[in-house]
Amino acid sequence: MTRSGSDKMGIKQGMRAILINSPANFNELSNLPELDVQKRLSGQFDYIHLFTITQADFHKRFPKLKDHLKPTGMLWVSWPKSGQEETDLKLTTVIKLGYDYGLVESKSRSIDKLWSALKFTHPRQGQVYNNTYGKLKE
Repeated sequence: MTRSGSDKMGIKQGMRAILINSPANFNELSNLPELDVQKRLSGQFDYIHLFTITQADFHKRFPKLKDHLKPTGMLWVSWPKSGQEETDLKLTTVIKLGYDYGLVESKSRSIDKLWSALKFTHPRQGQVYNNTYGKLKE
């Protein structure tokens, strides 16, 4: 049995979610279950997904999104693959930026021909994270 995109991403029915700049066909691509999707960034979320093209936009949005992420939540970041859409983001850059803001990466996947995605979570207390591309600030 083939797992859906949302299963691979760890998205469960009923999660409180917000999608930022998602492509029109994202629900179809990922086969999202029924979610409690919010239109405003208010309160805490189980699942946040940011689609971004530039580092400037990442820096503008990521810290605010992190502030609304539940301790057990996940913040997915998607960016155009292989420099498409004139992006200045790539996997190693996204990892570094996430660590700079205090979250750790745990999974990556392809959304479609255009979008890559990387999952960030809060670091677990007592766990050591050794990543070549990013370091948590003390």
